[in-house]
Amino acid sequence: MGLTLYDKLMESHTVLVDDGTSLIYIDRQLIHEVTSPQAFEGLKMANREPWRLSASLAVPDHNVPTTDRSGGVDSIVDPISKIQVETLDKNCDEFGINEIKMNDIRQGVVHVVGPEQGATLPGMTVVCGDSHTSTHGALGTLSFGIGTSEVEHVLATGCLWQKKSKNLKIEINGELNPFVTAKDIVLYVIGQIGTAGGTGFAIEFAGSTIENLSIEGRMTICNMAIEAGARVGIVAVDDKTIDYVKSKPMAPKGDDLMKAIDYWKTLHSDDDAKFDKVVSIAASDIKPQVTWGTSPEMVVSIDGNIPDPKTVSDKVKATSYSNALKYINLEANTPINSVKVDKIFIGSCTNSRIEDMRAAASVLKGKKIAPNIKLALAVPGSGLVKQQAESEGLDKVFTDAGFEWREPGCSMCLAMNADKLEPGERCASTSNRNFEGRQGQGSFTHLVSPSVAAATAIAGHFSNP
Repeated sequence: MGLTLYDKLMESHTVLVDDGTSLIYIDRQLIHEVTSPQAFEGLKMANREPWRLSASLAVPDHNVPTTDRSGGVDSIVDPISKIQVETLDKNCDEFGINEIKMNDIRQGVVHVVGPEQGATLPGMTVVCGDSHTSTHGALGTLSFGIGTSEVEHVLATGCLWQKKSKNLKIEINGELNPFVTAKDIVLYVIGQIGTAGGTGFAIEFAGSTIENLSIEGRMTICNMAIEAGARVGIVAVDDKTIDYVKSKPMAPKGDDLMKAIDYWKTLHSDDDAKFDKVVSIAASDIKPQVTWGTSPEMVVSIDGNIPDPKTVSDKVKATSYSNALKYINLEANTPINSVKVDKIFIGSCTNSRIEDMRAAASVLKGKKIAPNIKLALAVPGSGLVKQQAESEGLDKVFTDAGFEWREPGCSMCLAMNADKLEPGERCASTSNRNFEGRQGQGSFTHLVSPSVAAATAIAGHFSNP
């Protein structure tokens, strides 16, 4: 019997198996400032050195300011944020780990920088102390988030214990409707299978719709596999993947590249591979999506209404819906496109790549944001994305429309830096989580695509591009 891509990657990286749990070798560890201080401190206390320095790449992203950075680390106002970035710099210098520091043009969100630099290559195992490490599965890697103690373990040993997941294939076929993007696809999928639908599974996204997506689009989908409960999201390697990675700075060169490409071409599920579960979706069923509640599975189409808990037969789900509506200050049966917002955020490891900036700018061009929009942020995923966008004049499209064009970083994705919502403020956000208080205490987050975020900024309420 053939193997799934996930099975192939697990098998090729397994060092040993003990009582059903595998010790797997880790090819790449990405590091940021939030989950690494304790790991480095643990190494020091145990008098250990990193197993393989070249396996790690560090970049500060969660706490960095997206406004003026001319003062370097001193530009960070919050003392805790400043300490975390300073500590990352100090630890990387002390241990000899390659770090892209705050004012480097290559700096950005770790899950944008990794693929951009070629630190993420097909066939690798990739870990990071961040749940959205599943992003890198778009390049045919086995990638997942880990905890702080595991960050230390990988630094010290280059390996990690893992219990093997089951295989779930989500197959999407057909042509997408106008203005439907990868973000809409993954929100629709989560709406269909729920935030626990992928629990215990590695999800392989397949089908003609996925094959027709750009690599950036595939990253968006794999990024949010974790929001469906899966540890891993993955897409098979094809010519698009190889064309994307082969010219990256950290990609192999010459004969090594040719050998790598031969291997990369094997990174797909075999025709006779058996999946434990298969979910089939027609692309034509998907419209632009907006989350209405406090979980990514609480989502409706842009022309839909907010569900009524009274019509939900599952009592647990009905209670969850009621609690969500109470928190987010909305009423059942309200058309989602009538809901006004206060702020717009285009960015995060989900939607901050050049493709995302182009999509939003194409909607905004020649238009202005609505008077009720207090703040609209466009935050590129890296300095290189920012540079590319500016060379195309996208920054001027944003600023002419009334957006602020910022420096790269995690920004308003989570309330861990200066970019956050105030209590009671409602945001159309291209990030990945809409939990209570995610973007600021008492704030309301609605997940959308860059195109819907831009259209919402113009209309002042959720709007179809």
